[in-house]
Amino acid sequence: MVISLMSSERQRPRFLRPVWLTPRRRPVRLLVDGLDLVGKTTLVDELMTMLGELGVPARRHQGLLAQRHPLRGVLDRLPVPYHRNTGVTAAHLIAGFAVDAVLARIEALRPASDSAVLVQDSYVDRTIAAGLAEGPFLSAAIALWAAPLFPRFHVAAYLHAEPAVRRARLQDRDLADIDEGDRRTVEDEGFARRFNAALLHHLGHRHGTVLVFDTGDLSPREIARRILAAAGLTASQEVGHGRA
Repeated sequence: MVISLMSSERQRPRFLRPVWLTPRRRPVRLLVDGLDLVGKTTLVDELMTMLGELGVPARRHQGLLAQRHPLRGVLDRLPVPYHRNTGVTAAHLIAGFAVDAVLARIEALRPASDSAVLVQDSYVDRTIAAGLAEGPFLSAAIALWAAPLFPRFHVAAYLHAEPAVRRARLQDRDLADIDEGDRRTVEDEGFARRFNAALLHHLGHRHGTVLVFDTGDLSPREIARRILAAAGLTASQEVGHGRA
């Protein structure tokens, strides 16, 4: 299933032109987000491959956007946001992304990067969704209220997969690469449902375009093609079907 959500014409950023030909423009920002084991890293790999084939300069990124975040080292040592300890989620929201939102705005005043496209693997969206799904509810509610202040993306792709698909992927993963977050998203189906609902219904509105993909139905190549088409980075305009 593919769902396409478009912002209003008045709010939609003007990114559908070939922006890599326009000097000193900020890069087109593409976000890939969702639970663990839904194929985020695989999709980011495919996006980078396709952008390279198109000759579009791009860079990939994960985590906080600000280059000089003073708490990055501490936050990197914490578990994933949907750890059972809700204090971890609060730390990511407050010390991590709230500070990042301010620093990213300051850094945006600097000259634009040479990359025409930024491909981001996860951002604050899934941390807020985790808080709304299980807590800390107050921190998540405040972050949701302040969501327009966080950096927005021209196209956000929210990924999901059926529990059986994610369970099979978990079994195929090396034990050394499995953490509590991986197991949690497979074993607690109620949490996964609440997380996905919060991501789609509460956070998608802050982006220019939101696409929702079931990675058990479509190949990474096809999903990447539709994302790039939605961003105006390919000649194809077929994005998918759904509601606008």
